[in-house]
Amino acid sequence: MGRNRLQKLDLMNNKLEHRQSQEVWFTAPNQVEVRKTELRKPGPTEVLVSVLYSAISAGSELLLYRGEMPSDMPMDSSIESLKTGVGYPKKYGYACVGSIIEVGAKVETSWLGREVFCFHPHVSHFVASIKELIAIPEGVAMKDAVFLPNMETAVNLAQDGKPLVGESVVILGQGIVGLLLAGLLSQYPLASLTSFDKDEDRREWSKQAGVANVFAPEKLTLNELSAVSDADLIYEVSGQPEAVNLAIELAGFSSRIVLGSWYGTRSAKVELGGVAHRNRLQFITSQVSTIGPDLTGRWDKARRISLVWEMLKKVKPSKFISHSVDIQDAPEFYKRINDGEKGILQVIFKYEDG
Repeated sequence: MGRNRLQKLDLMNNKLEHRQSQEVWFTAPNQVEVRKTELRKPGPTEVLVSVLYSAISAGSELLLYRGEMPSDMPMDSSIESLKTGVGYPKKYGYACVGSIIEVGAKVETSWLGREVFCFHPHVSHFVASIKELIAIPEGVAMKDAVFLPNMETAVNLAQDGKPLVGESVVILGQGIVGLLLAGLLSQYPLASLTSFDKDEDRREWSKQAGVANVFAPEKLTLNELSAVSDADLIYEVSGQPEAVNLAIELAGFSSRIVLGSWYGTRSAKVELGGVAHRNRLQFITSQVSTIGPDLTGRWDKARRISLVWEMLKKVKPSKFISHSVDIQDAPEFYKRINDGEKGILQVIFKYEDG
């Protein structure tokens, strides 16, 4: 490790002796606070991470913000910091990137200064074991690395849907996950790729992600509906339960509908009679915490993460960041996102040491 990097780490550690970690807390429905907590020293097998950026996941985090998270299940059974159930006050979030600035007695000093990703709530600093961290490969920018969970979700959706050469594919919803999925599927030799989103800005982003046919669902004409109907594969990633009915309307005989949205406690009337029944539709629920059983003979988490890094290098999703804001602005931005403010696509928090 170079002398300059060591000096920088010493300076950061000296600063930490006189300050506390900043943390985002959801204290009640529609209420967020930024709190300060004392930092503890890492244990023998732990490290201290100084966070540079963390990204808001507008889908799941808004469910907690609105009080729409199911209360009878853990936040995420596959992530150590999120295995507890829903309840306020609560730290949440799962996309942090930063640098290791202190290591425990049994951790190799080569980890000092390493850039890492962690599935962790929004905080300026945290202590974790090495096994909870993912080293960021060379060539991946930190602002791209913070999209690792979203890109892994997009990869998982593609693998669960299994698009074939020459198929017509539709994506409902062009939030971050929808855009990353569009970026992946635009590389496939499909007959057509179509997306829907009610937001005009996101429809423009969708075109930049490589989608040729982009529509607003509420403005769809009969001719347009006819042109994009009978799709082989439809992805529902809008976060709106009622969008499942549009997926059914766009499907054909034996079409596949992949449900990638998590609706929380919300529901909608889904028209499962009529064409949905007669068309023998295949509904596939997709969730990134696990790998599809038909893939586990060849795929594991490590292989999928390796692929995700390559896709991050190729797609460079940092171009989708619309707002980079100080952690102190968290309460304001959760409200603005929840209010549906135009122009907000992806918000990331930045921290003092960044």
